[in-house]
Amino acid sequence: MILGRSERGKSPVEPVTLKILVAGGFGVGKTTLVGAVSEIRPLRTEELLTEAGRPVDDTSGVEGKHTTTVAMDFGRITLREDLVLYLFGTPGQERFWFMWDELSEGALGAVVLADTRRLEDCFAAIDYFERRSIPFLVGVNCFEGAPRYPAASVRQALDLDDDVPVVLTDARDRESVKEVLIGLVRHAMEYAADRRGAVAG
Repeated sequence: MILGRSERGKSPVEPVTLKILVAGGFGVGKTTLVGAVSEIRPLRTEELLTEAGRPVDDTSGVEGKHTTTVAMDFGRITLREDLVLYLFGTPGQERFWFMWDELSEGALGAVVLADTRRLEDCFAAIDYFERRSIPFLVGVNCFEGAPRYPAASVRQALDLDDDVPVVLTDARDRESVKEVLIGLVRHAMEYAADRRGAVAG
């Protein structure tokens, strides 16, 4: 796909809009990531954690977390005048996973956020996108006080294919998140081109 720019004196190009999912375990930073980069006020569907949810909401490692996404987060970012990304943050808890099928419809790809203190929490998201052949990138959210590991070590721990990008990021930092999103768009386009080549061959 070639994305053209408008030339001086010509009317602006209608931007290409792409849908991106932001997935991962409970408390990994999905809502923070969407909010950090969105150029509009993000839509959030957060509710307070309750005593009733205590038996099913594992807050170990994120004891300071008091809210949870129950439907989705939504934001928008214009990467270029001809390229707009719509971001959909998925709910992290298992009891809300039924929404993932709806949210993933028509998605170009996904960012799977990972926390090195709880890497096992992102296995479900990785498995989901692998099974559905949706290209994804793993963004390691570098929390303060969390152990830092090279991307290669995280790749090995998650047993990822060599072509799945793994990047270190700070979900609070707009520029860091933008680099993650640009990396995902590139990866998704290469993934699509490889699949077309495989079909043609």
